[in-house]
Amino acid sequence: MTTSPDQRVVDGAWAAPVIVRELVDEGSAQGWNDPLDVGDPMGFVDSKPYPERLADARERAAGDESVWTGSARIGGIACAVIASDFDFLAGTMGIAAGIRICRAFDRAIEERLPVIGLPRSGGTRMQEGTPAFVQMANVAAAVRRLRDARLPYLVYLRGPTTGGVLGTWGSLGHLTFAEPDALIGLTGPRVIESMTGEPFPEGVQTAENLHRRGIVDDVVPRDELRHRLATALAVLAPPVPVPPHAEILHLPEDREVDPWEAVSRSRRTDRPGIRELFAATVSEVTRLSGDGVGGRDDGCLAVVARVQGIPAVIVGADRRPGERGASLTSAGYRTVRRAMALADELGLPFVSVIDTAGADISVRSEEEGLAAEVARCLATLAGLRVPTLSLLFGEGTGGGAVALLPADRVVACEHAWLSPIAPEGASEILHRTTERAEELAEAQAIASTDLRRLGIVDAVVPDRPEPGEEGQAFAERVAATAVTLLREILAQEPTQRIATRSIRWQQVAERFLPEHQRRTG
Repeated sequence: MTTSPDQRVVDGAWAAPVIVRELVDEGSAQGWNDPLDVGDPMGFVDSKPYPERLADARERAAGDESVWTGSARIGGIACAVIASDFDFLAGTMGIAAGIRICRAFDRAIEERLPVIGLPRSGGTRMQEGTPAFVQMANVAAAVRRLRDARLPYLVYLRGPTTGGVLGTWGSLGHLTFAEPDALIGLTGPRVIESMTGEPFPEGVQTAENLHRRGIVDDVVPRDELRHRLATALAVLAPPVPVPPHAEILHLPEDREVDPWEAVSRSRRTDRPGIRELFAATVSEVTRLSGDGVGGRDDGCLAVVARVQGIPAVIVGADRRPGERGASLTSAGYRTVRRAMALADELGLPFVSVIDTAGADISVRSEEEGLAAEVARCLATLAGLRVPTLSLLFGEGTGGGAVALLPADRVVACEHAWLSPIAPEGASEILHRTTERAEELAEAQAIASTDLRRLGIVDAVVPDRPEPGEEGQAFAERVAATAVTLLREILAQEPTQRIATRSIRWQQVAERFLPEHQRRTG
């Protein structure tokens, strides 16, 4: 075996690919690579016998197989690393490579380590035929075991990544980054052209296009990758601490907010939105770019981050400067559900920020099942095992708002509101004119203090002075109240938490029944 020093991370057995050296803390890499010899399972011969190909690959590459597995530290955080070596038969996954990958995931579970996946591969190894091909099932199952164990899995797709590697451990990360200009696709363009007789359009199987489509969370140059992984691991890997107790700042119980004033003030374009909230209170942010299956909604902001030091998954509609709250599309609500699943798998609190003029109104959204996506968000949120908190931050219109509402605790800003439709729409439905919108706002009990009286909201945080004049202080005050309420539910046992959540929302309706007809106390 020949390797140059600048390609080595010595682990006592053999050297890992250069990218491992670039990423991990100096001297922290420890290999897990026991020799695995499956021989020549197919007796395959192309231009030379397969054993000769393996011997050539071992001479050329950094190790004895197409993957290096081991433990290391990134930013001081212990993790497992699985890295393809493209110099070894184009990083292809044969029987031994598949076994090594599966064992690495299982050892990570035993040692409670997050996993960093660094694939770069031509896919399944043709010389080992169908037995190598069906390793895809084993590898996918191993990733599933890791995720069932509530351990983070972060993937960095290098170019090229194709075939059975992309179709398994390359596509199953909680977060997925990619190398600039990387070729990423299930079937490579040369093979597509040979099979179809037509060249595949340029630019489709690129990291940048997949990022635009919400399949890749970000395109990250290699010299920035270490920092990005360390930032994400700092949020995803440690246990969630219980924050110290702090006093909740309540709007006085005898204070009544005028509903129409709330509507008017929530629509001010200088009112703080989710960006101001994040700027004042959120750190170590990693964004989820899309729904992971080809849809992206730039109006949906979904991140893993720390909010006043507490690791959490946070979602909301993005109020851009000078605009009202965004209206999410079907892709936006699928992204929300992806964020819910991530929070649930990793045991992180889920926080939703509601500031929306309603779900998107368009032909495309209707044809993409927008109503079903709202329903799925509601159903998923109801069953999350982790603490959940909703922050009614501004406008709260229609199904677009209620999809993010039914959490363990709900905090409302003083001049936030919640309604089945904007007051103008309610007026049009009931009176064939929008001129009675103010009257409908009053009649439908949409203001924050009405919502508190009805049991929909737990705490109302004062807006003082004008929100547009004190965005940072306002955001910090709201976040402090939200984190304090999170403290109350972090210590609850999950089964109890879910049952209490269900009863809480049933009580909102059943309080209007005569006492003898109620099913909840």
